[in-house]
Amino acid sequence: MSDLGAGFGYLMKGQRWVAQHGRWFGFGLLPGLVTLVVYAGALIGLGYGADDFVGWATPFADDWSSPWQGILRTGLTALVFVFGLFLAVITFTAVTLLVGQPFYESLSEEVDRSEGGDVPESGLPLWRELWISARDSVRILLRVALYGIILFACGFIPVIGQTVVPAIGFCVSGYFLAEELTAVALQRRGMILKDRLVLLRGRRMLVLGFGVPLTLAFLVPVVAVFLMPGAVAGATLLARDLVDPDAAADPGPGPGTADSGDAPAPRAWSA
Repeated sequence: MSDLGAGFGYLMKGQRWVAQHGRWFGFGLLPGLVTLVVYAGALIGLGYGADDFVGWATPFADDWSSPWQGILRTGLTALVFVFGLFLAVITFTAVTLLVGQPFYESLSEEVDRSEGGDVPESGLPLWRELWISARDSVRILLRVALYGIILFACGFIPVIGQTVVPAIGFCVSGYFLAEELTAVALQRRGMILKDRLVLLRGRRMLVLGFGVPLTLAFLVPVVAVFLMPGAVAGATLLARDLVDPDAAADPGPGPGTADSGDAPAPRAWSA
């Protein structure tokens, strides 16, 4: 249980780090703000167009009498919008990390640098790191979707479906959210997705302590924008501990370099 508190502690440390480095906080806000504007525009468009889409998709109801046509199409319109909102929530972090790849790589590097020890870099071209991030994000989202289908089915079990299943759902979401965030630092350390998942499973309670509270906060995308820089900073501190607990507890005399990693931190974005 102590690992749960320690994981939450990394989340708080990350928020404190960006609060003490205001320039990097503002730097890390930019990708989230861009993504939020795009998502807000998409949801507004969905709100205006959902009824037209439902009308087009249900031509068989054109001749239905009132109130049955209205009940059917109003209910389906609401479901379409709720589904769109659900997709926005579960994909917001992945899209923000993809959009902000150079920003968050540089922020993560700066956290490593401020803590001392090695500051791994890969030197891969930007297109390659974006491809790796997008590919891994799709793999994670597929895993989340699979768990989501199973948990949705279990949700029909009386009592358990309304209590235990939602709690498990938040744990699953928190675990994979932590994976996406720690990936920024772990990819620079040469770890592919399979190896990262093995590493996180070894300290599952620590990972949940970091990811579950963040998942609850990220249910509100506007909150996610402001927490994202600190979340990346905290995930970097967490990754340092996962990879080398001794180095994280007793950092070396200064920064260095490393050749490992799948995703570079472009110099154009470094401070």
